[in-house]
Amino acid sequence: MEWPGAARPGQFNHAGEFAPHITLDTDEPGIRGLFRYRPETALPLNELSEVLLCGESTLTRGERELIAAYVSALNECRFCFFTHAAFAAMRLPEGMAVVDQVRADLDAAPVSDKMKALLAIAAAVQQGGKKVSRQQVTAAREAGATDVEIHDAVLIAAAFCMYNRYVDGLATLASDDPAHYAARARMTGGYRVMLAESQRQA
Repeated sequence: MEWPGAARPGQFNHAGEFAPHITLDTDEPGIRGLFRYRPETALPLNELSEVLLCGESTLTRGERELIAAYVSALNECRFCFFTHAAFAAMRLPEGMAVVDQVRADLDAAPVSDKMKALLAIAAAVQQGGKKVSRQQVTAAREAGATDVEIHDAVLIAAAFCMYNRYVDGLATLASDDPAHYAARARMTGGYRVMLAESQRQA
């Protein structure tokens, strides 16, 4: 899971070279540190992730995590990309290889036509909501996507644009150790369980 390109100030601050913009009471990375700092906002934000990524859906957990990872890569959010790439890889038969292929070249990636169409919609949302075209929606439907799947692809993309900007807007910490993200990805209980576990350790 190598990140392309050179580090930018405030972005690759995993080694403590850069500090978060605000004083946090924990050294937990990314959104986890922000959840600890502001638990009142952590609960609804975490619940949204739970519903979108772990709730009942005709899209698999791996497919939904792939959308989250893809949008985070487009936004160059190190913490969110590595986190959700690891979650997707743990739940997709092709593992990390397919995550890397989607990020490198969506058209050539070994995913279904439906997933390509939904990921294309997610990429349009990342650029701006009005960038989603009628043609993209029609292509997704023709590839077998339901209206609920199209809805959820848009909402996952929109939510992760928010999460990415939240994490990077406050210059939170982000580890460069893939094992860190892989260990979290092995937790199968969902986002509610992870938040509760984090709060118990506080």
